[in-house]
Amino acid sequence: MGTPANSYWSAVVNGLTPYVPGEQPKLPNLVKLNTNENPYGPSPKVLEALRAEVGDALRLYPDPNSERFKEAVAAFHGVTPAQVFVGNGSDEVLGHTFLALLKHDQPILFPDVTYSFYPVYCGLYGIDYESVPLTASFEIRVDDYFKPNGGIIFPNPNAPTGCALPLAEIERLLQANAGSVVVIDEAYVDFGAESAVGLVNRYPNLLVVHTLSKSRSLAGLRAGYAIGDAGLIEALSRVKDSFNSYPLDRFAIAGAAAAMADRAYFEQTCRQVIATRTRLVADLEAMGFDVLPSAANFVFARHAERDGAELAAGLRKRSILVRHFKNPPRIAQFLRITVGTDEQCVALVGALREILG
Repeated sequence: MGTPANSYWSAVVNGLTPYVPGEQPKLPNLVKLNTNENPYGPSPKVLEALRAEVGDALRLYPDPNSERFKEAVAAFHGVTPAQVFVGNGSDEVLGHTFLALLKHDQPILFPDVTYSFYPVYCGLYGIDYESVPLTASFEIRVDDYFKPNGGIIFPNPNAPTGCALPLAEIERLLQANAGSVVVIDEAYVDFGAESAVGLVNRYPNLLVVHTLSKSRSLAGLRAGYAIGDAGLIEALSRVKDSFNSYPLDRFAIAGAAAAMADRAYFEQTCRQVIATRTRLVADLEAMGFDVLPSAANFVFARHAERDGAELAAGLRKRSILVRHFKNPPRIAQFLRITVGTDEQCVALVGALREILG
């Protein structure tokens, strides 16, 4: 018999429970509402920028500092390039953040129902953490984070609930935790929540993380960024340059910069998603669903009388994918439904009516 493959694994790998991404099936005629992708394509200016990158220059390494992208982010948000860190999707930015800013003696804090990559990063980097329960209405209560910690991180709006904290509450959190880094993961902020970027000049312990996968329709390009005090950004850069000097290729840099520059297209598609979400929530509530208030490009909903897993399975039989989480148990009856096009949402609602009888 051969040697088992895992006998060569490190102790760290043996102890990991990896993140499970949303399913990406290759099925025809699928209504795909399970991974929070934008239903509208990227800005035409992005496609133009990508085409311009095709050429002999691909034999050369890209800019290790991705200056075009950094400058575009700084211009959009009214900060300086020194306050911007960019990476290969916000997941990479978050990964560097855990190692650079959240690995301390005390445990870090994040909600018990939140982005499930956070405990994965903690396992990877050996970071202690404490999960803080959401309220009975699935909201983050800032006062629960007024205790010693090695850092705080959560999405705003939270995922998978879609519930958002007002900016005043985030500021209260920052004031109460001046001795540790507070990371606000704003992957979904552009669909109706208040961004904390405007607070970075007043709070050197604040890091705000964004992705271009959602509101800028670039999940396939892999680009994200963080904004914060230059000292925090330097810490992220030190980790990045000890890991991979060239995380963004020439296409990603060009496309991301073009996406940040096309404010009109970005605002238009966000408005479309928000309008569709409003109609979808009304339709779901009319069918007996309890829908949490969402400021994201998805809704989190449960039916009063029908099992969440059974509803997800029934939709799948009709070629409609939504996300169902078995854990933690308190959300096992919920479905997380991405806001698609109007046509996709009509198809979803029709299928649910059929399943519910």
